[in-house]
Amino acid sequence: MDQTSKWNFSSENGGSGRYDRQLPIFGEAGQRRLAETSVFIAGTGGLGSPVATYLAAVGVGRIVLMDCDRVEVTNLNRQFLHHTSDIGRKKAESGRDKLKSFNSEIEVAAVCEKLMRENVAELVGDCRIIVDALDNNETRRILAEYAITTKRPYFHAAVSGYSGQFASFYPEEGPCYFCVFSETEEEKNITFPIIGATAGIVGSMQANEIIKYITDTGSRHVGKLFIWDGLTDTLDMIETERNDKCPFCRGLSTAKKK
Repeated sequence: MDQTSKWNFSSENGGSGRYDRQLPIFGEAGQRRLAETSVFIAGTGGLGSPVATYLAAVGVGRIVLMDCDRVEVTNLNRQFLHHTSDIGRKKAESGRDKLKSFNSEIEVAAVCEKLMRENVAELVGDCRIIVDALDNNETRRILAEYAITTKRPYFHAAVSGYSGQFASFYPEEGPCYFCVFSETEEEKNITFPIIGATAGIVGSMQANEIIKYITDTGSRHVGKLFIWDGLTDTLDMIETERNDKCPFCRGLSTAKKK
């Protein structure tokens, strides 16, 4: 029997009451969709911390955390999934333990391997949604390409200093990641400055888009890149379009028109 059939979401029906304040928004059907969804989150750092925490809080049934790094003291200004006592631990395992402690009603798995072309399919597994909370473009491009080829929604975000950006990419709808970031350079061994609050704001916005998508509530931002400027407290939106010559998604655009 599906585990979600055992759950009573509302306290009025004998449930824990954990989701009572959001049930008026999603309804039982929306909450069930959350419980039945599996999400793959690549990165458990500054972005991964708020994304994973809010998806766990809202009741996403299965979360897979992928991170091959270990917790360092320099992470602690922004990566609140990890505490001082976690220094030296594998980030994916540290994050898993925090989420399980936060919400024992969901399933959380830790993947402590480096994502590569050779293992991306194995690591993502059957997760329905892919979340990019990464800090390097080399891994990001591998994951984005896999999302396109397997027709899975891909939620991207990136931060630096007081600034950040996020965009949602959907299979067979609107531009793909490479249409928007076709000239992205691969960064290697670059340490960039980051404010914890910036990662928290952008990661929360990213989580919000994922929640809306799963529950089918609100607007779906197709073909839009959002830019956050924490110095001026402004959020700008840039319209983006599908590139008909994009080598990654051009086949999908014709498939949808048939």
